[in-house]
Amino acid sequence: MILFFLLSCQLQEPYKTHGIVFLENRAKKLDLNKTNKNDVIKIMGEPQIKNENDENSWIYLERILKKGKYYKLGKHTLEENNILVLNFDKYGILKFKQVLTKEDLKKINFSKKSTNNDFSKKSFVYSFLQSLKQKMYSNRKREF
Repeated sequence: MILFFLLSCQLQEPYKTHGIVFLENRAKKLDLNKTNKNDVIKIMGEPQIKNENDENSWIYLERILKKGKYYKLGKHTLEENNILVLNFDKYGILKFKQVLTKEDLKKINFSKKSTNNDFSKKSFVYSFLQSLKQKMYSNRKREF
């Protein structure tokens, strides 16, 4: 009887979630020029990210990882990666709402430039003393 029950049940894929689950569905409940901050907190909960300079910009995240296929050696694959950006006016009324999906995030171009940091460069004296220290301690015999 138990075996029949186990065979008839359909097992779900194992997921690892982070952030707000069903972010897009919840975002549809938010109406521009009607919803205020308190309504958003009731529907979505507290925001994961608030802008330091502007208290009226809130960001919610949703990330779902799925167990990978056997040929990928079980590594997790990114199933969903959604971001909800909300902006409010000075009275706390929702004025802007945007949902960014995994495909939208792929379209964002990031700069390939890098910044050189002079403080992280090590001087010749520091490098020389570091190599000397390494040679000194590598010749030491360990006694147990």
